[in-house]
Amino acid sequence: MAKQSVGLKLGTWRGINRSLLVLGTLCFFILVATFSKFYSFRSLLIANDTYCNQEKNSQTQIQVQKNLQIVIQKIQREIQEIQNSPTTESSLKHHSFLADILGLIESVQESLPEIQEVSHLDSPINETYYGHFLGCKQRSVEPGEYFLIEEIRKYVKMKPNRLGKQNFMAANGTFTSIGHACFAMKRELEEYMDYDIGEICNDDWKLAQKLMVHGCDPLPRRRCFSRAPQLYDKPFHINESMWKLPNDRNVRWNQYRCKNFTCLASNTTRKGFFKCANCFDLANHEMPRWVQQANTSDNAADFVAHQVLDIKPGEIRIGLDFSVGTGTFAARMREFNVTVVTATINFGAPFSEMISLRGLVPLYLTINQRLPFFDNTLDMIHTTRFLDGWIDFVLLDFVLYDWDRVLRPGGLLWIDSFFCLKEDLDDYLESFKMLRYKKHKWVIVPKLDKDDREVFFSAVLEKPPRPFR
Repeated sequence: MAKQSVGLKLGTWRGINRSLLVLGTLCFFILVATFSKFYSFRSLLIANDTYCNQEKNSQTQIQVQKNLQIVIQKIQREIQEIQNSPTTESSLKHHSFLADILGLIESVQESLPEIQEVSHLDSPINETYYGHFLGCKQRSVEPGEYFLIEEIRKYVKMKPNRLGKQNFMAANGTFTSIGHACFAMKRELEEYMDYDIGEICNDDWKLAQKLMVHGCDPLPRRRCFSRAPQLYDKPFHINESMWKLPNDRNVRWNQYRCKNFTCLASNTTRKGFFKCANCFDLANHEMPRWVQQANTSDNAADFVAHQVLDIKPGEIRIGLDFSVGTGTFAARMREFNVTVVTATINFGAPFSEMISLRGLVPLYLTINQRLPFFDNTLDMIHTTRFLDGWIDFVLLDFVLYDWDRVLRPGGLLWIDSFFCLKEDLDDYLESFKMLRYKKHKWVIVPKLDKDDREVFFSAVLEKPPRPFR
């Protein structure tokens, strides 16, 4: 009986030792893996080019936490079983051994939340704000650290509220924005933001427009004063400024071929722009537009203003003209008590300056940017000489859907003399048809000024009501 009792104890002792050995080995590997992950995260914060995949790092942290919790639970169960069993010298040693391991693991577990706080690089705000722009070697805690010019760094950095609580917009700070392509045009943007605070800005509108056209849109604000005309004169009275050439004293540019408005209005001078060669000639070229048709046939590409407005009498009050020009469409609509904002940029000529001196509102906006209007607010959108056969089909889709967003139900989309190659016509027409608007006017006519390879497309379409689902 004694030998059997000794054998039983020996077997039990071997079983306990085997389980302890397995458990100790498991704890050892867990500790090694945990500490290696810990130092990997530390190295990530010290050298920003160690890891690029934030989501993977976050998942690794979660997995380490889960594994540690499992090991802690197993050790606690083992300690509980030892406590419930008869007390011996060996069991006390094993209990002490497991308690030491448990304390080490719990200390590692407590350090993991600190890693998560330090690695706030993984926060949704930072991921959305700049995570897609910077490569592994350029990643840093603040997006402004990517640039060298201090003004950019100050502008991009989040500005916390002074009172330390949410403002009326339910935000704890102000997040100033720049276009995503600004990170790819670092040199140009740093040149644009290199100025003396409180002084006159550099004459760099061409650089600014280049940045905007290439996707660095919106541009950052600047803390310098914009250049004004050297010999400024007050504009003409509103009753005459619409159709009168502005005073040359209000010229503020020096990088165009024409140095004054008289030159711009001359048909014999090389102006350096092509989309609107005669649109500064108010008396001869602009005055008849949208009141007289260039072609009196039934298939004219241009429509008369009152014909379009009569489609929705009294309903067209505010609108947007997205075109290249000097604001003549907005001037004409004003005669019908319709307020129109003109969106354009200075393609080779001072279009924005001309529009404002006529007493109209220029919206300096590229095709890259989402329209700064709320949903379902405009009565009409008009476009001419801008959306033509050069535009990519996918880009046209994004533009048209954005126009649909700001156009109210029952509002009018006026496509004015859109021209393209004959072989591309069907594809472009499909882009307009996908809106599923009601067709009030729809014409396709040959474009005869060059050859017979191009056609004009014009239409007046009505946005249908789309009830909530």
